[in-house]
Amino acid sequence: MTLTLLITIMAALLIITAGLLFIPWSATRSVSRDVLNRAFYHSRLRELERENTVERDEMVAELQHNLLDDIPQHPVDNPPAPLSRWVLVPGVAALVIVSLGVFWKTVDLKKVLEWQEVTRQTPELLKRVMDPDAPALTTEEMARLGLGLRTRLQDDPDNIEGWMMLGRIGMALNNATTATDAFEHAWKLAPDNIDAKLDYAEVLIRSSDQNDNQLGDKLLREVVAASHTNIRALSLLAFSSFEQQRFGDAVAAWQMMLQVLPQNDKRRAVIERSIAQAESQTGMDNAPLAVKITLSPEAQQSLPASGAVFVTVVGEASPVPVAVKKLPVGQFPMTLNIDDSNTMMPGGSLSSLRQGWIKVHISQDGTPAVQSGDWVGQSALMKFDPAHPTEVTISSRQP
Repeated sequence: MTLTLLITIMAALLIITAGLLFIPWSATRSVSRDVLNRAFYHSRLRELERENTVERDEMVAELQHNLLDDIPQHPVDNPPAPLSRWVLVPGVAALVIVSLGVFWKTVDLKKVLEWQEVTRQTPELLKRVMDPDAPALTTEEMARLGLGLRTRLQDDPDNIEGWMMLGRIGMALNNATTATDAFEHAWKLAPDNIDAKLDYAEVLIRSSDQNDNQLGDKLLREVVAASHTNIRALSLLAFSSFEQQRFGDAVAAWQMMLQVLPQNDKRRAVIERSIAQAESQTGMDNAPLAVKITLSPEAQQSLPASGAVFVTVVGEASPVPVAVKKLPVGQFPMTLNIDDSNTMMPGGSLSSLRQGWIKVHISQDGTPAVQSGDWVGQSALMKFDPAHPTEVTISSRQP
């Protein structure tokens, strides 16, 4: 409701109320006592005439006597004047003053006018935000744009881009509540929208609430699983893992980023320093991971005479292998060690990986890609402990 409409309604109500005060005094209804007595006398007289009694004359005489007794001896020459309508004017004035006072106290007129001005400025502020060549918005202008967007979204609550813009403004203003609520609206409207999901995940992993952190991690893993090359998702996942002291997951995510980024990208140096910092937090000095490989009876019977055994270590954060070791097919059970020297890329670290899976693949042709007829095995999700070997049984055959 606009301010003009509100004032119009209030004025109409005041006019109606003032009119109701005047209605009881709108007509002169001054009826004298003498007139009432005469009316009563004639009414009673007609009743007596209809009665056929012996005492009628006596009763008429008594009625006339009573009327004469009730008539004033000195008639009033100047009857009192009726109450003037102007007497009600102070009451109406008081009503108006009290109403305006209540309105002034309950409605912050200055803020209402500012809100209307912000609403008018919103289109221009939006143009400046979208224009990379336009001057950057000040903090005050950002706050105004946020208020204008809130007003628009009340009329258009299904506007995904509007909610995402409001969330980014909330982050720019360090308003976590606004950012979280806005990004949540956008994500619920479009759960499969990658940008909406990443925006919501980013604000969740920065929250002090552990439940928010877990939901943020879940959303980031969904994005990484769908797109292994999404730099923003990998970066956020690495940050979240590092903050929650899951240093192995953080290293794995940063290593995936290094695989995607060009060699001349300036961000590589920052990522490599982050990996080194995460590795230093683990307190592990390249302790080898022991793996014991066994075969099921079916696999033992169908074991190829030649080929290769590939042992792959995969972190929880990403399906991309962190470390791979290749061995010729030999005698089983087979025990081997895998360490940082087997990582897939320079600067990679297996020792910083806290948990994940170990996959084993017996390749008939010696290539790492799994082919039809190859035997494979995989451990359950587990915490890596160099002091205790991890056992993997090869029991499945690739169809």
